[in-house]
Amino acid sequence: MLLTMYSYPPCGTCRKAKKWLEERSIPFQEINIAENPPDRDKLKQFIQNSGLSISKFFNTSGKRYRELDIKNKKMIEPEEKWLDWLAADGMLIKRPIVFDGEKITVGFNEVMFEKAWTNQ
Repeated sequence: MLLTMYSYPPCGTCRKAKKWLEERSIPFQEINIAENPPDRDKLKQFIQNSGLSISKFFNTSGKRYRELDIKNKKMIEPEEKWLDWLAADGMLIKRPIVFDGEKITVGFNEVMFEKAWTNQ
């Protein structure tokens, strides 16, 4: 299956991930996460397939995370509410998210990408 990469074009980490995939001639479809964030159901699928906690999907170093005081809100709101926040604002989501229908990577790390996206 063709890879899908949710990214934000000005993001340096996303550009590194894109370059990594292109240098290895790995085809992918790119979606601007700010304009078209994954919906709630897609996010649930990502979380389930990744084996990561929902907390790992937050862009904790992002401006929107700080502006909306998500760190403190997470302490009092249930995780179901967290999904609503992520689905409503792609800038809250850690990026890039690369996904093939089953496997998923969140963020960019060369070793992680090598393991996940080569020899498919």
